[in-house]
Amino acid sequence: MTPDFSDTTDFEDADRGFVDRLDPCTVTDADGRAVWDMQEYAFLSGDCPDTADPSLWRQSQLCAKDGLYEVTEGIYQLRGIDLSNMTIVEGETGVLVIDPLISQETAAAALALYRKNRGDRPVTGVIYTHSHIDHFGGVFGVLPDGRGDVPILAPEGFLEHAVSENIYAGTAMGRRATYMYGPLLPKGPRGHLGAGLGTNTSTGRPGLIPPTVDITHTGQEETVDGIRILFQVTPGTEAPAEMNFLFPDHRALCMAENATHNLHNLLTLRGALVRDPRAWSRYLDQAIEMFDGGYDVAFASHHWPTWGRDRVVKFLSEQRDLYQYLHDQTLRMLNAGLTGIEIAENFPLPPALESAWHARGYYGSVSHNVKAIYQRYMGWFDGNPTSLWQHPPESVATRYVECMGGQDEVRSKATQYLERGDLRFAAELLKHAVFADPSDDAAKDLLARTYEQLGFGAENATWRNFYLTGALELRGGIVAPPLSDLGADMLSALTIDQIFDSVALRINGPRAWDATLVAEWHFTDPEAHYRTTLSNGALIQTVAPRTPTQPDVTLTLTKMQLLALFAGRGLEGIEVTGDPSKLLALTELLDPPDNAFPIVTP
Repeated sequence: MTPDFSDTTDFEDADRGFVDRLDPCTVTDADGRAVWDMQEYAFLSGDCPDTADPSLWRQSQLCAKDGLYEVTEGIYQLRGIDLSNMTIVEGETGVLVIDPLISQETAAAALALYRKNRGDRPVTGVIYTHSHIDHFGGVFGVLPDGRGDVPILAPEGFLEHAVSENIYAGTAMGRRATYMYGPLLPKGPRGHLGAGLGTNTSTGRPGLIPPTVDITHTGQEETVDGIRILFQVTPGTEAPAEMNFLFPDHRALCMAENATHNLHNLLTLRGALVRDPRAWSRYLDQAIEMFDGGYDVAFASHHWPTWGRDRVVKFLSEQRDLYQYLHDQTLRMLNAGLTGIEIAENFPLPPALESAWHARGYYGSVSHNVKAIYQRYMGWFDGNPTSLWQHPPESVATRYVECMGGQDEVRSKATQYLERGDLRFAAELLKHAVFADPSDDAAKDLLARTYEQLGFGAENATWRNFYLTGALELRGGIVAPPLSDLGADMLSALTIDQIFDSVALRINGPRAWDATLVAEWHFTDPEAHYRTTLSNGALIQTVAPRTPTQPDVTLTLTKMQLLALFAGRGLEGIEVTGDPSKLLALTELLDPPDNAFPIVTP
C-alpha cells in the first residue's frame, strides 16, 4: 500500500517557520573548494522522471529544503546545510547549539545564517545527541577557538563510540560509504537524488571537542545558560550512545535520531554493529510516557518537526510499532525455520504503517533490516550445511560459468532475464560472469545497465546509490575515496587501548608469525603502565602488568608521543631503554590502509 501522494502535510511542516536561507546555498573551504552545494539539486523542483521512484523523489524534494526555520519561540533549526540538522536554543546570554553538523565549514555557515537574522549571540553551550560524526564533526565551526568554558553535553560513552567507529573498521566503512552515499554520482535525475535521511554529506573538515558533561541516566536534569533540559538516555538504539531530551520551558521535545521521517537502519549498508530494534521500540515507548504533556512540538536531528501533542504521539507510536513489529515478526518466522533472505522476501507491514510516509524505507529498508535482525540473533550461517564451506566469489563464479556453458551463454541468458524484467536474476548471472572473467567488457556493461535499472526503481536512497555507483565503477574503474582525515583533535580523543588496538588490527598476521617483541610502555600523561607482546602474529596488550618480564624495549612517553610514533614521526622526546630497532621491525609488519579495494569486480 502506497501512502497518499495528495497528502501535503509533510511539505507544509517542512516549510513552516521559514526565516531565511543562504543565497546561494553553497559553502566553501579556505581554499575555495565547495564542501556543500545545494545548487546542484535544483532539478528536484521538477516532476518525477522515469529514472526515479516517485516516493523517493518526494522524499528528496523534502530533504532539499534548506534554510533557517523557527521551530517554536526561542528554538531554531538550520536544515539542508549538511546531511543533518543543527538546532539552536536561545538562552539568557547566548545560544545552545545541538548537533553541529559534519564539517566546521557548514556549521560556521549555518551559525552565520542564524546570527544574520537573530543577532550575534555567543555560543554558551553545545549538545551532541549521539556518537555519529554528522552530529559533532563541525564543532569547531561554532567554537573556533576551542571549548573555553563552554559546557559540552553528551550521553555517557559518547567519546569511546565516536572515536572507535572511525578507527576499527574505518577503512572498509569509508570505502562502502562511497557506495552508500554516492558522492561520485552526477547530481541529476539519472544519478544522485539524496540519501533519504538528508541530501548529502558535506566534505569539509571534521573535528571533535570532548564533552565536559556526561548524561548518565534517564531523568537527569541540567541547566545551560538558563535553559532547563530533561534527559532520557537511549543506549543501543540508533547509536551506541544516544539521548532524547525535553525543553520544559519551551515545550519542545528533541528525539535525536531515534524518530525521523523514514524507517532507519538496523544495520547500515556501509557496515556497523547491528542495532537492537527491541530496545529502540521500548525507548520510544518510554519517551511517549515520560514526556507526555510536556511538549507542543517534536523535532529531530534530521528532517522536519511535528507539531501538536496528538500528532507527535501518533508519530512516535507508529515509529515504536514499526521497530517492534520488525523485531517480533522476524523472530516468529526465524523460529519457524526461515532464513533471513526468505523472511525478507515477503514481509508486509501492517496497513497503518505501510501507508505512513515516515515509515517508508528511504534510508533503512524492511528488506535489509529484517536480514540484520536475523544476523543479530543467528549470525551469518543460515543452517544449511552447504553454506558452511562455500567457495569465495571468484572461485564459485568460474564454476557457475563453466556449468552454464561459458561467458557467451551467461550473457545471453542474462539478457533474456533482463528483457523479461527479472533484473535481480540478471544481475546475479552477470555478477558471476564478471567475477569469472573481469576482462569481459560486454558482461560488465550489461551488468552496469542492469544495476542502473535496479537503481532507477529503488525507493531506498542508499540502495539507489549502491546500484548506480556499482554501474559507475563497472564502466570507469575504481575511484579511491580520500582517506579519512580524523584530525588531531579526534586522534587525541583515542584512549591508549584504542591506539594499541588500531595498531594490532593492521598487523599482517602471516608475516608476523615468527616475530616476537615485548615492550613496556610507561605513560606520564596520562599516568599508566602497559605491556605489549607480539606473539603468534597477535599484538597483546596488558594493562598494569603484574608479572615481571625481560622486555626487548622500554619506553617512557606521553599518549601524544605514542600517536606520533605510530604515525611515523620517530622516537623524538621519548625515553628509550633496550633495543629501539625492535619497534621499527613492528612497524614494518603493519599493512597500509587500502581504501580502493574492489567491490563489483574481483
